[in-house]
Amino acid sequence: MGTNGRRRPLEVGILVPQGEYRWNGRLPRWSDLAAMARLAEDIGLDSLWVVDHLLYRTPDGEPEGMWECWSLLAALAAVTERVKLGTLVVCTNWRNPALIAKMAETVDEICGGRLILGLGAGNTEHEFRRFGFPWERRVSRFAEALHIIHGLLRNGWIDYVGEFYTVRDCLLRPRGPRPQGPPILVGGNGPRLLRLAARYADIWNTYYDFTGNRASGVGQQIAAFHAACQDVGRDPATVELSASALVAFPGHGRIYGVVADPVRGSPEEIAEEFRAYARAGVRHLQLRIEPNTLEGLEQLGKVLEVLDRG
Repeated sequence: MGTNGRRRPLEVGILVPQGEYRWNGRLPRWSDLAAMARLAEDIGLDSLWVVDHLLYRTPDGEPEGMWECWSLLAALAAVTERVKLGTLVVCTNWRNPALIAKMAETVDEICGGRLILGLGAGNTEHEFRRFGFPWERRVSRFAEALHIIHGLLRNGWIDYVGEFYTVRDCLLRPRGPRPQGPPILVGGNGPRLLRLAARYADIWNTYYDFTGNRASGVGQQIAAFHAACQDVGRDPATVELSASALVAFPGHGRIYGVVADPVRGSPEEIAEEFRAYARAGVRHLQLRIEPNTLEGLEQLGKVLEVLDRG
């Protein structure tokens, strides 16, 4: 039995729309996003997630700007009371890792200990190039950054000299509401990223591009992650599993940047697909909904009602 008598088998959240065309073809303004956050709490959603991108490209090759991740996250923290807030995921190659730990601790204070710190290496070369960040050896840079962020959040101190980053006698002060900081989520697939997740993460995430956007595709990804845990000597049972999925409701417009077939159907059919994710071992599902608007969120609310009935 879940919170408030719910029978929800896993936590369910949504990715907040941040791009110029993501509010059913137009730019979501802050008033739109604040209203979405309030509605998310009203319908019983478990979490809100922001992505960390600087400049998308539409399928037509046109640039699509994005609201910045940390600024938006802090604002969401201030206007919500219950939902967890997560990054899916922060690109560590765009910010100093010690500063990321400081930012995470501050946002966790603002939201009263509801932050999930998702971290990744970044995966879109043109963003790196356009904003002046080095693309080469990004995973090696990520490995060092992850070590620094993990050490600061867990211990409050680190002294580290690496190939890419040096932090000497660095203290993380003041501390937020949790002695070891927010939980760390690591997203990514591929042997090296999986081993980094196995070593450092409290939560591992796989994206719908890798699962075919169906619960039936999760098992193979989980097996690869469990193998990575064995490689580094980590008990996989100590890592929570999460997955993202794309859900399309009636009335959506053009869906940008997607190769996967969206989950569609009645509230009962969509709820059953969510249950299948839970049976596969997923404990937190992050949804990209279309339309990603108040109307789409209301339709998701009907799915949650079915899901909560067990």
